[in-house]
Amino acid sequence: MSSILTNTSAMVALQTLKGINSGLETTQNEIATGKTVATAKDNASIWAISKVMEADVSGLSTISDNLSLAESAVAVASTASESVQDLLAGIKDKIIAAQSDIAGRDELQTDITRLREQIATVVEGAQYNGVNFVNGSTETTNVNGARGLDFLSSLDRNSSGQVNVNEIGVDAQNLTTNEGVGFAAIASGTVAAAGSTATFTVGFMNEDGTAGATEAGFTSDPNAVTGTNLAAGDVLRLTIDDNEVTYTVAAGDTAAEVTAGLNDALSGTGLTDYNVALTGADIEIANNGIAAADIGVDVERNRGSLADLSDMDVTTQEGAEQALADIEGMIQASIDAATSFGSTQNRIEIQNNFISKLSDSLKAGIGAMVDADMEEASARLQALQVQQQLGVQSLSIANQAPQTILSLFR
Repeated sequence: MSSILTNTSAMVALQTLKGINSGLETTQNEIATGKTVATAKDNASIWAISKVMEADVSGLSTISDNLSLAESAVAVASTASESVQDLLAGIKDKIIAAQSDIAGRDELQTDITRLREQIATVVEGAQYNGVNFVNGSTETTNVNGARGLDFLSSLDRNSSGQVNVNEIGVDAQNLTTNEGVGFAAIASGTVAAAGSTATFTVGFMNEDGTAGATEAGFTSDPNAVTGTNLAAGDVLRLTIDDNEVTYTVAAGDTAAEVTAGLNDALSGTGLTDYNVALTGADIEIANNGIAAADIGVDVERNRGSLADLSDMDVTTQEGAEQALADIEGMIQASIDAATSFGSTQNRIEIQNNFISKLSDSLKAGIGAMVDADMEEASARLQALQVQQQLGVQSLSIANQAPQTILSLFR
């Protein structure tokens, strides 16, 4: 049945043409933007995921910049540590020469003084953007529980979308000749008769330098002293007559761990007649021998690893021999510092390379989700253009159908 009121063919042709035009518009937008998902309207879920990933990529770029700064700062500290080690080796040569009675010790002492001054110059000048990891000035605690700084290394997103921060800690060193500060927990020369004890009360400092902490931590001022309270990094020197043992207080140490550390140090030297025990808040050093002993406990805080250089004197035979005994420990301290910085620098470099590769992978993933396949889009555009032309022709034919009805009335 033909009708002049309802042209079904024209309606079908019109709907087909609208669909073709819509597809053509979508394809043209893909070609123009290069994306199949350019807005949330195109595909809400894919668009949301891609935007989260794009934010992560932007964050990774910032992290990479941060790691590059960290790598540079640590490289400066590492170079300084290696330079100090070389200078100490030069000092060792002078000390060895001073062992001879016929050596010009005054001249050698002058050379040692000049090398010591150069070490001070290197240590104080080893800063990057105001950060110096080798002069003992760092006041903050890093993720390693040591004095140092933290650098952002990654942002880890879990399945629920929560982001966690990971950091790389750089441990600061103290390669200065500073004597630091100290105090006597037990005055040197305290006599403990056979069967008696020498006692000191152990306490710990809070970060602000006040007393009352239950475990060792770092203080904001590395040179702060509050009574006889301990802080992380303190070196306890226990002397028994002519013997000496040391224990370095670690971050998180309690009184029991300090006691155990001193006991281990004692047992390692063969001083079996003495024992360290904790009674309440008191550390007691018991003399289990048959004779009285001179006992002392000194605490050194923020003492430079090269402090023995400050009063090194090779102008006498006795001084030259003492210098030879001291220099090995200082050389080892500089080697340990350089090793620590080198290891950290390598880790930062590895992490930075990983961040770069991770960023590239995320960008590729985003592209796979939202980028348009240009070959496909080009082929689809040509097909749709042909379909559009045919659709227009089809609609034109359908619109002419009512004209044929006039022939029935001629």
